[in-house]
Amino acid sequence: MTTGAAGFLERYNGMIGRLPGDSALRAAAAAAFQASGLPGGTQRRRLEAWKYTSLRPVAETNFRQGATHRQEAETFLAGLPLLDAPRVVFVDGAFRADLTVMPKAGFGRFAQQPDFGTLSWPNRDPMVALNTMLAVDGAAFHVPLNHDGRMVQLVSLGLGDTDFHPRHSIHLAGGSKLTLVEISAGQGAYLLNAVAEIHVGACAHLTHIRLQDEAVGAFHVSTTYARIEAGATYDSFTLNLGARLSRTEIHAQLTGAAAVAHLNAAQILADSQHSDFTSIVSHLAPESTSRQIVKNVLADRSRAVFQGKIEVARNAQKTDGYQMNQALLLSPDAEIDSKPELEIFADDVKCSHGATVGELDAEQIFYLRSRGVSDAEARSILVRAFLATALDAVADDSIRRRLEDAVEQWWERQKK
Repeated sequence: MTTGAAGFLERYNGMIGRLPGDSALRAAAAAAFQASGLPGGTQRRRLEAWKYTSLRPVAETNFRQGATHRQEAETFLAGLPLLDAPRVVFVDGAFRADLTVMPKAGFGRFAQQPDFGTLSWPNRDPMVALNTMLAVDGAAFHVPLNHDGRMVQLVSLGLGDTDFHPRHSIHLAGGSKLTLVEISAGQGAYLLNAVAEIHVGACAHLTHIRLQDEAVGAFHVSTTYARIEAGATYDSFTLNLGARLSRTEIHAQLTGAAAVAHLNAAQILADSQHSDFTSIVSHLAPESTSRQIVKNVLADRSRAVFQGKIEVARNAQKTDGYQMNQALLLSPDAEIDSKPELEIFADDVKCSHGATVGELDAEQIFYLRSRGVSDAEARSILVRAFLATALDAVADDSIRRRLEDAVEQWWERQKK
């Protein structure tokens, strides 16, 4: 079986005429992907955006196509930290109506009404091009004007050694609200390569929580494009725990006055995991605000990447942008690559960024040990305290408890 970029292109050529949506757009994406290849693989040109993350392991993996039995999916789903709310479930990229608890209104599927949107750039990002080539299905949420869509869960399970490329869209009309909780997990050596396009209308509010707890042999690539209009808020939090290699990429455009974007995250890694959090926040209108705090806890030989860029257009006066990346290294073999950037063309702004890297404080450990706390528990207490400020960014108590439980389960797995 052909692997790498050639294997994906071979599959696309075999599916031409059977894929939903704009065939010309897919063909253009295939041409762009053929020209670039997989980042870090055998691509013909170097990609600065992928400087610290190589997808060579993806290029060297044989992915196969196959069905997952219902019972296996049901069993795995039962072990996830789900909430008492509607859920939309995809297994190996395929929609599963039997596992879905349907939202009351506003839900559709890419397979039924294929729409690639207007924000993504297949010609700039090879993984977006790959998704545009091979996307078969995905979720579409539409919240009407001044409507409270409450909470919806989007669950993606990878249960076979396959690759899948979901295409999601979230549209909030003016004055509407929605809390979207996205969970990805699984077992095996699969690739999830998702693209999402988000539109937050004027004075609307989207809370977007993501828990990435993929299988230890899996690959996870997620690219999100968000457009936030005047007076609207996009409040995002990502918790990366799983996957052999993962990359979360967010492009947020604040296009209206007083728009707000929060792009917070925590990455907790062990063994030889690699996790990349990359973001570009574009302030395109005056009086817009962005906040970003990304915390990393790295054990063993794990490696984290943070690339964060704040762009301020010439007319985006009175922009308020803040960005901070902090890393806690639990091992001398762990590594963090941090690349914060500011690009400012306006002259009346308040923008700052920073990065810190350190290890556990020996004096604090000694203090806890002197009061009868074991070394392992002392380290655990200090790490939890470090992460607490990141998790505090999640306002909903029930969601925050689920994330805290996921972190606790991660700790328990490390003890085995």
